[in-house]
Amino acid sequence: MEPRKIEVPVMANLFARGEKPEYLFWVGCAGAFDDRYKKVVRAFAKILSHLNVSYAVLGKEETCTGDPARRAGNEMLYQMQALQVIEIFKMYEVNKIITICPHCFNIFKNEYPDLDGKYEVISYLQFLNKYIEEGKLKLDSGLFKNVTITYHDPCYLGRANNIYSEPRSILKKLTAGFVEMDRNKSFALCCGAGGAQMFKEAEKGDKEVFIKRTEDALKTSAEIIATACPFCMTMLTDGLKYKNREEEIKNLDIAELIAQSLEL
Repeated sequence: MEPRKIEVPVMANLFARGEKPEYLFWVGCAGAFDDRYKKVVRAFAKILSHLNVSYAVLGKEETCTGDPARRAGNEMLYQMQALQVIEIFKMYEVNKIITICPHCFNIFKNEYPDLDGKYEVISYLQFLNKYIEEGKLKLDSGLFKNVTITYHDPCYLGRANNIYSEPRSILKKLTAGFVEMDRNKSFALCCGAGGAQMFKEAEKGDKEVFIKRTEDALKTSAEIIATACPFCMTMLTDGLKYKNREEEIKNLDIAELIAQSLEL
């Protein structure tokens, strides 16, 4: 079946027509530049279109939040980036932001207010779970009904922002075979990429963190590892390749699982 094409609204175009969307969908650097994560963005955009949500993206006007710069210790670059983003938000009167990246979510929600950037910031998992709970998004559990799925908690959703129940609630509606890793929720192991570790060489040690975390996932015997962060997806996909298991075990984002179940 040919994938359904959708028109993603761009903020500048809507404003030129005198329209103002309810939500800004913040795509993030990974969603814009990483070929694998572009698929996650498409999946979530299809769900937004399916739900007739009033939203828009910034398109070419979107830039980095400055999160990697701050995590790496370059405070000046972070503030330059953040103030630039805040100005763009002012121009488009942005109040509500939906993010698919936990790093973007965390910095908008917890750190931008220090620079007077105050918004209602919503993780896409909170958004999707709300629509499911209200009965506006009906999941078809047929596709994954008997598939074993485990979930890796991203640090910036879990420990940093206490978002644990929403992803599990969604996954349990998609499959009867949801299984937890031994280390989960606040005890979950980092994928190994947070805190700007993604952009530097590994330090000395017996084993890299992403390999340890992949081993946690493999121990569950799950057929799918569900993730909710571009950093986590990259690291766990690399882990599966390292273990030569990428053919039999899939690493899919929760938005992709929902879009597939709805055949979007």
